[in-house]
Amino acid sequence: MRETRGSGAPRAGEAPRTGWAFLDVVRDHPGGVLAFAHRGGAFHPEIEGLENTLAAFRHAVELGYSHLETDVHVTRDGHLLAFHDDVLDRVTDGTGAVGELSLAEVRRASVGSREPVPLLAELLDAFPEARFNVDLKSDGAVDALVDLVRARGAEDRLLVGSFSPARLRRFRRLTQGRVATSAHPLEVLAFALVPSGRLLRVLTRGRVAALQVPERVPRGPRPVRGRRVVSPRLVRRAHAAGAHVHVWVVDDPADVERLLDLGVDGLMTDRTDLLRQVLQGRGAWVPAARSPGPQ
Repeated sequence: MRETRGSGAPRAGEAPRTGWAFLDVVRDHPGGVLAFAHRGGAFHPEIEGLENTLAAFRHAVELGYSHLETDVHVTRDGHLLAFHDDVLDRVTDGTGAVGELSLAEVRRASVGSREPVPLLAELLDAFPEARFNVDLKSDGAVDALVDLVRARGAEDRLLVGSFSPARLRRFRRLTQGRVATSAHPLEVLAFALVPSGRLLRVLTRGRVAALQVPERVPRGPRPVRGRRVVSPRLVRRAHAAGAHVHVWVVDDPADVERLLDLGVDGLMTDRTDLLRQVLQGRGAWVPAARSPGPQ
């Protein structure tokens, strides 16, 4: 549940007070940065090929990660899966569109020839002290996630985002502002381009807890593609509006160092080992006494 937001811009090097426990935990550790295990740390050598599985997330939690990133799709019969792609083909030994398959059909496939595709509910149960950054990957996932949040009382454990403005607007409306959400692409553009801070607040109306942006522009015209997204100005504007800045997906230690120098508040990585090493070396690792869940 959201707390009353503090007033005033943060001091230099300090994350803003967002009013969301999911994010404000970092304020208990001056200089700390939220570390997100992207799909459980998809490219860590010990679990590569097992993205978005219980095994991957358990590995991340055992490394000390308390914030885990995943994606959600809904099956034909309404079950909410922690799975990135629209189809099973890339990461499992099965085939077919997730939204056209029943849960039983999805369960016949395995990731890395050994791990089932998990339900988001299973992740919440397996790691009761972890928090999840959830990307809504399909329209049907919106209502399914809302139902799960209500059933589990998981409002404080989630930060929800989507590339689809319509999905995110629907999720916000159905949850009545009780769950933290990140900016959709149009809101990110507003933070980057709209000149007035007051207008920014009108545009977002306090809905945006965080800007989650790529390290570089992933697509678009050649002059734009590949450009770095995060700038001191973007960080300042987000902080002035009481929002975090999180960057994905950052696996190169040199990029981690540069982004830390810019004052970002969170980093998502597929290389959970490398990110932890850099953050610990900088005194920016946020420790957490987290249970790794059932073995």
